[in-house]
Amino acid sequence: MWQIYDDIISEIPDYLTVLECMVGASWTLVRSEKGLGIVKTIRGGKQGSKLSNIAGMQLKRLAEYSKSWNMLEASLGMAAINSAFNNSSQVMHITGNQINKSNDPEKYNAFKILEPNMKNKKVAVIGHFPGIDKLNEICELSILERDPQPGDYPDSACEYLLPEQDFVFITGTAFTNKTMPRLLQLSKKADIVLVGPSVPISKILFNYGVKLIASFVVTEQELIWKAVQEGKKMNIFKSGGEMICISL
Repeated sequence: MWQIYDDIISEIPDYLTVLECMVGASWTLVRSEKGLGIVKTIRGGKQGSKLSNIAGMQLKRLAEYSKSWNMLEASLGMAAINSAFNNSSQVMHITGNQINKSNDPEKYNAFKILEPNMKNKKVAVIGHFPGIDKLNEICELSILERDPQPGDYPDSACEYLLPEQDFVFITGTAFTNKTMPRLLQLSKKADIVLVGPSVPISKILFNYGVKLIASFVVTEQELIWKAVQEGKKMNIFKSGGEMICISL
C-alpha cells in the first residue's frame, strides 16, 4: 500500500532542504529550494507529533511523514512532496511547455474539460468540490464525502460504487488520509482523474492508472504565503498560482 508514496519520495533530490513551513487553518505550506508546496491541512488521526526542528531538515526526510498516521504530520509530509514537484520547472520537464498565465479560471478545470466525455456516463467524485452538483444534468453522478452534504454518499460507499464507474475524480487529500492506494485499486476500470492542489505533479502517478493530473502550481510564493497566514480558503487560488492539467 505504501509503494506509491515510496516511488514519489524516491524522486525527490537528496540535496533539497526545508527552508520554512507553516500549518495554517486551511492550508499547510512547505518551502524548499525547488518551490512552495501547498496541501489542505488535515487534523486528527494518531495523537502526538514526533516532528521538531523542521526548518533545515532534509526535504526527503520530511516527505516520509506523508506516511504518518498523525494527520498534521502527514499534511507537512505531503506539502514537502509538493514543494519538490509542484513548480514551473517540473511542469516544463513533464510537458515541455512553460506555464502560461490564463485569464480564464475554467481553462484548466478538469470537470469542465472532461464534460463532453462524461455525458450519460457513471461518474464518481471523491470530495464535494464547488459547483460539481451541476454535473447531475449530464451524467449519473455519485459524490462521496467524509462529511456528507445532502445527496452525498459517505466515503465508505467507495467499496460498492467505484468498481462500477466510468470516471472517478479523487481529491488530493486522499494521499494525506491514506485512502489513495485503495481508491486507485477500486477505480481501475474507470478513467481516473486526481484533482486539487494537494495532488503531486509527478509522472509516477501515471504508473498507477491515473489518466489526468489536475493540480496547482504556486507562481507567486509571497502572495500564497500571506493568504495562508490570513486564513483564506478557496480564494487563495485567485492569485499567486495557476491551475494545470497534465496527461500522458
